[in-house]
Amino acid sequence: MKRSDKYLKLVEWSEEDDCYIGRCPELMLGGVHGSDEKKVYSSLCKVVEEWIDVHDEDKLVLPQPREKDYSGKFILRVGDRLHELLSLKALQSGDSLNSYCKKALERQVI
Repeated sequence: MKRSDKYLKLVEWSEEDDCYIGRCPELMLGGVHGSDEKKVYSSLCKVVEEWIDVHDEDKLVLPQPREKDYSGKFILRVGDRLHELLSLKALQSGDSLNSYCKKALERQVI
C-alpha cells in the first residue's frame, strides 16, 4: 500500500464548472479537473503522490490521514414538523423513532 492510499480522494461533478473535480481535502486546497471521471481520479492519485514526494523532499510534515472509523451515530436536525411526522410514522409501524429512521435511510441509500 502506498502512503497516498491512506488519504481520502474525492471526484465529483461540478455543475458550475461543467466538469469533474478531483480533490484530496486532507492535503491540498486545489484539485484536478476534466471531462472524464476515471482520468480525473487517475490524475488526482498522481498529484497526491507528487504532493507527498515534495513534502518528503522539503522535509515538511504531512497532515495525518483521517481515520475512517465511524461510530454509527450522528445528529440530524429535521425541524419540528418533520420530527412530528417521523414520530407518528414510527409509532404506526411499531418501531422506535431511531429504528424507523434507520430503516428509511437504508431504503434510500442501499
